[in-house]
Amino acid sequence: MKTGKLIVLTGPSGVGKGTLVKSILKRHRELYLSVSVTTRLPREGEIEGQHYYFVSRSRFEEMVEAGELAEWAEFAGNFYGTPYFSIQQGISEGKWVILEIELEGARQIRNKFPEALRVFILPPSWEELERRLRSRGQDSESAISRRLLRAKEEIEAAAEFDFQVINDDLEVALQRLESLLFATVES
Repeated sequence: MKTGKLIVLTGPSGVGKGTLVKSILKRHRELYLSVSVTTRLPREGEIEGQHYYFVSRSRFEEMVEAGELAEWAEFAGNFYGTPYFSIQQGISEGKWVILEIELEGARQIRNKFPEALRVFILPPSWEELERRLRSRGQDSESAISRRLLRAKEEIEAAAEFDFQVINDDLEVALQRLESLLFATVES
């Protein structure tokens, strides 16, 4: 049986983490995306248990207290976290588990799972990151400002990760990510 692995992808909001993850999951069925828990409301088209587990703030706090989360953080006024069971299930099945999480959570995972492969996704430029955030049309101006402020802190932490991938051209970034995962994870 193959040995499971843990892969952490982090980067600022709007950098294209989700798009990269969706693309790599389509190409590599051996990869498994860990589903996070959040207190935010579902966005249009999001499905419970597929995109997130949507819970109340009180239920999230219960999960923290009970030690059910491998990592958790507050971001843009909502809580997000990764249930241990999601990681353990995938790894025990020999899958390579991907966590698509924020910086604070990635730091917690580094402490709990030091063997995890950690990749930071960077925007091609600050201007492009801002353009992507605005073009999504999902956030208020104040939310965009908070995300940009947070992005500066996150980008400064990129050197804490094993690898950095600039998401300028999706196909090029995807190929770089694949080469990192399959050259590193298989060795």
